[in-house]
Amino acid sequence: MDYGNIDARSRNWYNPNLYSQNFYVPGIVAFLIMILTLLLTSMAIIKEKERGTMEQLIVTPIRPAELILGKTIPYSVIAIIQMTVVTVFAVYWFEIPLAGSLLLLGVATFFFLLSTLGIGLFISTISSTQQQAMMTTFFFILPFFMLSGFVFPVANMPEPVQWLTYLNPLMYFLIVIRGIFLKGVGLEVLWPQFVSLFVIGVVLLGGAVRRFRKRLD
Repeated sequence: MDYGNIDARSRNWYNPNLYSQNFYVPGIVAFLIMILTLLLTSMAIIKEKERGTMEQLIVTPIRPAELILGKTIPYSVIAIIQMTVVTVFAVYWFEIPLAGSLLLLGVATFFFLLSTLGIGLFISTISSTQQQAMMTTFFFILPFFMLSGFVFPVANMPEPVQWLTYLNPLMYFLIVIRGIFLKGVGLEVLWPQFVSLFVIGVVLLGGAVRRFRKRLD
């Protein structure tokens, strides 16, 4: 009796044809948001210092918290718009499948922005010129990029380096954005990454705001 031939082949889940854009384009979305918010936030306040208008802002009736919000909210809006535009290009131009929830992606982006805005604000407190702020920003960007799993899987890194990746908000955001785009998973799977993004974001932004307020006082 002939039961036919069995064709045993290995297939990859979520990206069976091994299209490189399916893996890299969602990561580029996260990387662009990080660069935009870090550069703009860190240099915006330095411009006020170099122009000599920071003292004028300090003596105005606005409180330090209002000044900080005024300097960070516009760049948050720009980052969200950029996220929307790049996502549309990823889905309709590069034909990347978006299997998950857009709402969940928006929440993850907001948590990630807490971290990047906090780091940008911190850079602004330790820099004196725009060139110094730019160089300091790239000092943060390169380790974040190399330790995020964008190019090299975190599991293939040396164990001491893997411990450092747990402090990298970009790593958690990459896991979330790829999980939502390619796998369509929800909060029941990605909640550890959401919690990590939220905790890191609150700590970084809270510390940067506190330091910045001391500089204003």
